[in-house]
Amino acid sequence: MTSYNTRKNTISPANPITMNARILYVEDDETLSFVTRDNLELQGYKITHSVDGKSGLDLFLSQEFDLCILDVMLPEMDGFTLAQEIRKHNVEIPILFLTAKSLKEDKLHGLKLGGDDYLTKPFSIEELILKIEIFLRRSKINTPSQAPTIYQLGCYQFDYKNLELTCDNFQKTLTQREADLLKFFIERKNQVLKRSLILESIWGEDDYFLGRSLDVFISRLRKYLKEDKNLKVENIHGVGFRLNV
Repeated sequence: MTSYNTRKNTISPANPITMNARILYVEDDETLSFVTRDNLELQGYKITHSVDGKSGLDLFLSQEFDLCILDVMLPEMDGFTLAQEIRKHNVEIPILFLTAKSLKEDKLHGLKLGGDDYLTKPFSIEELILKIEIFLRRSKINTPSQAPTIYQLGCYQFDYKNLELTCDNFQKTLTQREADLLKFFIERKNQVLKRSLILESIWGEDDYFLGRSLDVFISRLRKYLKEDKNLKVENIHGVGFRLNV
């Protein structure tokens, strides 16, 4: 049975930074979706709910959203396929999977398909809200206009605001999580960064499965940066990583 907190007065007041964000929530469990939607709306989020993947995609294509929460096991179209379809139209919107599957292979599969994070059922409303706020604080809609947004890295120009990484004939539009991670490395280039520091700074917490997620994203960055042979994301065994420039 899914664990969630139905006592509304135990959840912190809405965060003024992230309230009014528009969230697409696709979940076919009637009880869970009712309670989750009710609590998220109390936080000030604008929730659009769908009970299957096909109608969820139709909603995504017809409206504007700041974040997607997708159950994996959905009728009509499963959550992984839905995420793939969403990524064809928008590579930057954060996607959070809700899954009853605890196998790390399933979670990594979701990340490789374009997901940014996941929660395993049963989950708490408080944990879901925390992850949503972490995403929205770092998303493009909440990036302070005075913050640096253009970085030069070897042959690459990295436009953080627009999630664009370019080098000569290479051009890649990153996901928000990829952009956050690359920015974190660039601002600390040539420094050894502990895994725990990266996870807590980018994912908001440090645990084993998130560590595996980090490895997936590191592999992506290495692939994107291979155009410049002088750049290397080095694995410091037992410690973490270093971006050598």
